[in-house]
Amino acid sequence: MNDKIVLLDEMGNEKEFQVLATFGLNEMDYAVLLPLDDINELTYILRIEYDDQSQPILVGIDDDEELEDVIEVYEEIRKEKLQ
Repeated sequence: MNDKIVLLDEMGNEKEFQVLATFGLNEMDYAVLLPLDDINELTYILRIEYDDQSQPILVGIDDDEELEDVIEVYEEIRKEKLQ
């Protein structure tokens, strides 16, 4: 997957990300993003939700258990890609 997206940070500055993966878990969708301006920065995992016009919105994951489950699934996906 070579999709790239531009998001706004907390200060309203544009940041470009590469979408490393998208996947579903427990009837929710998630996106894994890597910032392109600093390869040493952390990978982001965000929940994909939809607004009233069915447009996707990326939302942070506040629930620790949900985040742990999502990380575990993503790590499995990465292992499968390496095989």
